[in-house]
Amino acid sequence: MIEANPRASRTTPFIAKAYGKPYLNYATKVMMGEMKVADIPEEKHLDGFAIKEPVFSFNKFPGVNKELGPEMKSTGEAIRFIKNLRDPYFRQLYKDRSMYLSK
Repeated sequence: MIEANPRASRTTPFIAKAYGKPYLNYATKVMMGEMKVADIPEEKHLDGFAIKEPVFSFNKFPGVNKELGPEMKSTGEAIRFIKNLRDPYFRQLYKDRSMYLSK
């Protein structure tokens, strides 16, 4: 239900928004004994894809090294829903994915 890592605070809300379900509320109710995991409505698939895209604010921080490594440099994330992987926005995002990546 909830990831066992520090990034759960960002991933779990993304999944909830993608599926349109209050998973954090469900998890809280399960932990408090008000609900059982079996009572959580299942959503097996999305109609398309939900893309989590990092938001980099390098223009707000001049002089910052734009080369990406293991440390987190994004200042947020955006969600975009697409019908298929031929979506022009996704194709451009995929093409540009190596922008600023370190070797």
